Formats: sequence, C-alpha cells, structure tokens
Amino acid sequence: MHLNCFECGARVEGDDLADLGDRFLAHARHSHEWPYPDQGIRNYAEATQRLTGPSDRLSALGEPTIHPVTEDRLDDWAAFFDHDAFVGKPEWAACYCLEPHVAVPETLDEGDPPPWRHNREAMLQRLRDGDSFGYLAYVDGRAAGWVNASLRSDYTLHPGEDEDPPGSQVVGISCFIIAPPYRRHGLAAALLDRVLADASERGAGWVEAYPFTGDTEGDASSFRGLRQMYDERGFEPVRTRARDTVMRRAV
Repeated sequence: MHLNCFECGARVEGDDLADLGDRFLAHARHSHEWPYPDQGIRNYAEATQRLTGPSDRLSALGEPTIHPVTEDRLDDWAAFFDHDAFVGKPEWAACYCLEPHVAVPETLDEGDPPPWRHNREAMLQRLRDGDSFGYLAYVDGRAAGWVNASLRSDYTLHPGEDEDPPGSQVVGISCFIIAPPYRRHGLAAALLDRVLADASERGAGWVEAYPFTGDTEGDASSFRGLRQMYDERGFEPVRTRARDTVMRRAV
C-alpha cells in the first residue's frame, strides 16, 4: 500500500497499515517541519487507506430510516466510521466520536492523540455499556449518517453549570456526521427529529445542542448542527460561550 505526501507529493510505501504509518512519520520528520504530533501523523496515513467509501454526492436519495445503535448495529457503526464517515478528510478519521466523552476544552490541543484503534474500541465499549448513545441513518440499507445523542452527564465537553437541569435528564447533541454522498439531503434534520421523538422515553426532559457561533460554512464548522435547524424546532439559546451557543428545548 502507498500514499502520496499531501505537501510534496512523495510516494510513501508500507507493507501494512502500521508500517505505512511509521514510514510516513519518518518521511514527515525528515522532509518537513510539521507541527503535528507523531501519532496524529500515523493516524492520518492509516486513514488514507481505510477510507474506501464513495465521495461523490448523490443527486437524490431513497427514503432514509433511522435506528438507535444497539448491540446488533455495532458492526454497521464501526464500518461507517472505518470506511465512509470521513472520506476526503483523513485528518479527522481517528476521532470515532469519542472526543466529547473524554476531552476537556483546555486540553484539546495538547499532547499526542491516541491511536485510532484505541478510540474505535473505546467508543464501541461505551456504546455497549450505555455510556454513549446515538442513531444511524440508513439509505438503501447502507449507513449514511450518525448523531451522538448521549446524555449530557456522559460528556466532558458539555458538562453544564449548576443552574442547569441535571445532566442525567438532558440529551446532548454533540456531533452529526454525514458521509459525503448523502450530504445536503436533510439527514441531519431527520436524525435530530428522531432524537427529539425518543428523548422522553429515555427519561430526559430536555434536549440540548451546541451549534458553533459565527461562520458555519462547510463541514468543519457545522458538525454540531446548524443554528437554523435548532431554531426551526423550538430550541432556545440559554448561554453563549466562547465558541458555541447552548440551545435547549423541553420534550
């Protein structure tokens, strides 16, 4: 297997994923002065080989179906993140949506990130144990989108303040991921509607969202959901923070 360096175009070859990661790291340190941590560079190299899903946007979709990620759908969830979710963005592909559960804002840019396999297995275990919860959107039988709709008490990035409702009674929308062929067809809205419909059955009295403040053009700034989508569904802003707005509605 091989990849071409995104900066200089050099071809880097490896016998397997781990070997390719090591060789791309050696190339990076020899030929470039990148600020990226070692494991981040390895994760990027390996993601270029894992992301095998299609990238062209479909002009029309069949009717989507939405399902909670229960034990019988973990293989679909893993395959979605392994191959489809971050096509075109290998630099994001190591997350596996674990970050909102384990990171804190002041440490996001510190140190070396974990290997992607660690994040993958850790998130799968959280889903098995009920420490994370979300939904997959399917189109023509293929997983096309995901929303992390865990309880706020299961996040570290969105812990809430003392005056808020208890985190165990609030569903928090931390992330939408839609694979490239299915974007701009309303899948995020369909996922959000399912979260709202199910929230009370999960014992929650509120659903909370955290859209970024300011420019929301492009995937990098809209993965928490666009402010307009929440406005249209009756969410009210309750707090403005440095990077985002906390929005909430009762269910």
